[in-house]
Amino acid sequence: MSREPEDEPALRAAGAEDTTRRQELAAFLRSRRERISPEQVGLPRGARRRTPGLRREEVAQLSAVGVTWYTWLEQGRAIRVSAQVLDAIARALLMDPAERGHLFVLAGAGDPRPDYDCPLRSPTALRLMHTIAPYPATLQNARYDVLAHNRPFAQVFGELTELPARERNCLWLLTTSSRWRETFLDRDEMLRDLIAKFRVGMAEHGAEPAWKERLDGLLAESAEFRELWERHEVATMSPHVKRYRHPEVGLLSLEHRNLWMAARPQAHRLVAYVPADDETERRLVRLTELSGA
Repeated sequence: MSREPEDEPALRAAGAEDTTRRQELAAFLRSRRERISPEQVGLPRGARRRTPGLRREEVAQLSAVGVTWYTWLEQGRAIRVSAQVLDAIARALLMDPAERGHLFVLAGAGDPRPDYDCPLRSPTALRLMHTIAPYPATLQNARYDVLAHNRPFAQVFGELTELPARERNCLWLLTTSSRWRETFLDRDEMLRDLIAKFRVGMAEHGAEPAWKERLDGLLAESAEFRELWERHEVATMSPHVKRYRHPEVGLLSLEHRNLWMAARPQAHRLVAYVPADDETERRLVRLTELSGA
């Protein structure tokens, strides 16, 4: 009696999951197509229209893809679809940011416009970030770019607005900044962990120009980064406590907490640096007093 290969159940499960995802993608595209009228996209309705919303050939025309190819996509066939084509379909179907993100997840592709859905710079997000004071806080994207930070963050880690835009990135600063190297007592461990998390993000977004540019820049800048990158380590996002030596108030033990601003993993987030002990709490308050804020 022959035995089933040990990896056969896993392969079958993966195949079933892929089939389910394609079917969900097909149903999602049909639902988005049927809700849009020809007039919304500048097409004539015509006298014999029976299909609710747009026809498949109209979506194909608006997306500049073949009718047969788009039909196969709506039928849930196992075909490869590029991020650029998904971008065109999302535009043709007038998808909002949430729908667009869902489309790319179902298609298993990275969004070539990762900042399309960027709620971080909204007044609400900025207000929340500043309200967290006297705790340091930042608004970051999945590449660890610091898009905004509050005053306590600048007091603890430095004023990032004085740096060129390409250097306002936690991974870049942890790799290249002498101040961060001296201030972060767990710097070597932090760098290794952050690189491992960045690799997880690269697996999803590596085809996107902004991600590739960030990786290429780090590889060119730092031999240390190149060595750690070659280890192929991966890590997940999780709360953790790190220690910092501040020249005015002394040791700060801060727990990193993430508040996700979008539904997708590895997405935009608010990062709060919360005191891990009472002494750090008092020292952060003292730092605020010293600054006169």
